[in-house]
Amino acid sequence: MPQKMPTDKICLIGAGSSGLTAAKALKEAGLPFDCFEKGSALGGNWRYGNDNGLSSAYRSLHINTNRHIMSYSDFPMPETTPMFPHHSHIIRYFEDYACHFGVADSITYQTEATDVRPNPDGSWRVATRHRDGPEQAQDYRAVIVANGHHWSPRYPEPPFPGHFTGETLHAHHYRTPDQVAGRNVVIVGIGNSAVDIACEAARQYGGSVTISTRSGAYIMPNWLWGIPFDSLASPLTSKLPLPVQRFVLNVALRLAHGNQENYGVPRPRRPLLMEHPTLSQDLLNLAGRGLIHFKPNIRELQGDKILFEDGSTLPADLLLYATGYKVSFPFFAKDFLDVEAQNNLELYRRVVHPEHPGLYFLAFIQPLGAIMPLAEVQGKWLAALLAGRCRLPARAAMHQSIAADKAALARRYGPSPRHTLQVDFYPYKELIEREMRA
Repeated sequence: MPQKMPTDKICLIGAGSSGLTAAKALKEAGLPFDCFEKGSALGGNWRYGNDNGLSSAYRSLHINTNRHIMSYSDFPMPETTPMFPHHSHIIRYFEDYACHFGVADSITYQTEATDVRPNPDGSWRVATRHRDGPEQAQDYRAVIVANGHHWSPRYPEPPFPGHFTGETLHAHHYRTPDQVAGRNVVIVGIGNSAVDIACEAARQYGGSVTISTRSGAYIMPNWLWGIPFDSLASPLTSKLPLPVQRFVLNVALRLAHGNQENYGVPRPRRPLLMEHPTLSQDLLNLAGRGLIHFKPNIRELQGDKILFEDGSTLPADLLLYATGYKVSFPFFAKDFLDVEAQNNLELYRRVVHPEHPGLYFLAFIQPLGAIMPLAEVQGKWLAALLAGRCRLPARAAMHQSIAADKAALARRYGPSPRHTLQVDFYPYKELIEREMRA
């Protein structure tokens, strides 16, 4: 029999897309909880101009997965919503979801978790602070961390040698086209944000846009023959051997746009599905028109010029880092849990910390697909665990599973901080669903 906790309440940190669905799952399971949100409203990273100061959303942001795939299972997005919604549509969807399932009033806004630590009796002490108010502490039987992983900017390590005299900006702080209009922009990275910003800058004219990339990326369109390209993925195709999936996807890409090198966009050195792809309907067209150029990695910063590894130089007055984000938990003491150096959090099924019973993490994954449905199934699993309807394996078995997952990830993607959270959408979803039946 598990030791009875001095409190039955659960602490949920964050009311973004993952925190909302976890709150719904806890409520439906009849589990008492407190949900703390640093901002004045729900939605997290998808709320443009969020006053929590952490949102990376820019004014033109659209989600790059279609509305059917990103929707929660029991609350589809309205058919009147664009297939690839703007951030304003997504926030409205989250607000409707929270109201429909009665969790909007369960959130304590303008309140951040400042310190989370285990108690000797197995409970968790959580200190919180309401905006400009005093710090308060309360004990909980469990803590679910849903503070997201796209808010703490990551820069190249080690930094590029030399000195740059122009403006330096991380994609996290990009908001509107006037920040890039008429500038000679060099963007480091070729992920989704990098490409979105490059396309927006290229349409402003009056300057130049160059993407610097070490390894390149496979560019996938949003649409193929009038259907969303990401609809090609399914539970059936996800079960095919990886070489077969790669062949099918290669054929689809050839049919969609041919060889991306013909547009001037470099192909990655690694095979398809061994690099996180980039989705863009516009990049190849703009690159083919000469509005976006490509260079290899930066060798040195030289004042108002940048030297690349191919020996060429370019003048630049804006260096924009689209180099991703660090996993960060500012409410944990560094000597308790520090993951920033390796950008990795070793969890059973990417959710459960095997060394700290009662500590769980939600949506700390990077799927090939939408994150919302995966956060939803994680939330349901956690609610079932906390309600006693299913249970975890022994600690040694959890560690063994974590080691196997880590080895498989390294074989596929190599030792890269960019891919430490990577999962395949349908296989991972089915894995968590199996856990709920355990």
